[in-house]
Amino acid sequence: MPDPISPNPSPSDDETPAAVVRPKKRKPIQWSFVFILVLVAVSVALVWRRDGTQGVVTIFLSDIWLFAEILPRVLAGCLLGGFIAAVLPHDKVSKSLGPNSGLKGLLIGAAFGAILPGGPFTAYPVASALLAVGADFGATIAMVVSWTLIGYGRAISWELPIMGTEFTLWRIIISLPMPILAGALGRFVYVRVKERLEG
Repeated sequence: MPDPISPNPSPSDDETPAAVVRPKKRKPIQWSFVFILVLVAVSVALVWRRDGTQGVVTIFLSDIWLFAEILPRVLAGCLLGGFIAAVLPHDKVSKSLGPNSGLKGLLIGAAFGAILPGGPFTAYPVASALLAVGADFGATIAMVVSWTLIGYGRAISWELPIMGTEFTLWRIIISLPMPILAGALGRFVYVRVKERLEG
């Protein structure tokens, strides 16, 4: 006699990843956006009081031009983050950079951040993509701090020609432990805060 059909059948092996990995829903309006709007309103009021309507219009038009210049880079960075999140295997990322990856995950995150080319329009979408596919806060913090402090692109393009080889090498050597420490601290704090919230 065949088994009765369960009202909630268990997902097959092929369906499990889709059921487990769900993209996080982002709120359309976040507190940071509201905070920036308040700052903009205050700044507009101060400029209008000092320079009148003409001053406000001049700044507004120059900012529209700046926005038009950076929009393609923002779009490219967001597309890069989206495609990385779609292409990277979630299980491997979670194993290498997830909460249980230990020191290895922090080292991988720091190394990846150090060699990641491009500016913030590349780094932050990539970091967001890593979080979406299973990397934990610690490894992602290590990546962002490493990109900020060690990033070879800025060191070669700007720091070496201006500050010289000796300064650049010593600055990089001194900065090497910082991403690991920041990632470990971020992981520790996040776990403790999460336990308190869930408890």
